[in-house]
Amino acid sequence: MELDLPLEAILETLSTGEIDVSGQFAWGSNYTFLADVSSESGRLRAVYKPAEGEQPLWDFPLKSLARREVAAYLVSEALGWELVPPTILREDGPGGGGSLQLYLQGAPQRHYFTFEPHEKQRLRPVALFDLLVNNADRKGGHILLSQDGHIWLIDHGVCFHEKDKLRTVIWDFAGEPVPADLLVATEQFRIQLDGRGPLRSQLSPLLSTAEIEALIGRTDHVLAEKRFPVPGPDRPYPWPLV
Repeated sequence: MELDLPLEAILETLSTGEIDVSGQFAWGSNYTFLADVSSESGRLRAVYKPAEGEQPLWDFPLKSLARREVAAYLVSEALGWELVPPTILREDGPGGGGSLQLYLQGAPQRHYFTFEPHEKQRLRPVALFDLLVNNADRKGGHILLSQDGHIWLIDHGVCFHEKDKLRTVIWDFAGEPVPADLLVATEQFRIQLDGRGPLRSQLSPLLSTAEIEALIGRTDHVLAEKRFPVPGPDRPYPWPLV
């Protein structure tokens, strides 16, 4: 699951390459396709999620999930944690506009609930990332480990709601202080969210103004509290867990 091409080549191929749908994922409530993407920069496999294939949700705007997938990637990159595979928005997909994400093959039996204790200890950036993006669906199977040990996160269509929607299986660090290095990264991330910051302009076409302001509010809260959140009745576990 390592990146075989440089990041620039991956993004170039995702952004401009010819998309050839080769299969459909059976799991999930939304239409999700496996695709081969080819360009002069290379050839790769990708996960294509057209907005037209999204099932309506009562608490998220219609046809907004693909844009949230892209926003999650941008936040991951801005934090410097490289947790989310390269993801872009393609308006010219074969099924209409949608997200296109580099496909990473994970072992189905390797997920949060089968990680060794030392592997779970590496998930602090994941827990903080989910808090910042307000992830409403962090299942155990959404966390992948590459052969070289890199942590990858997938499925971020239900993130960035302006109200608290955090639902996650990762409560290993509840109430603990956030490590200093993660706080430094969060401080730098906060600067990029300022009115003239580059990240804010990147997120504006993807999220509403209220959702961006909520992201800023969550970031400020993390920097003020400096602790991981604790579970409660208003923060249920996702279902299914894997």
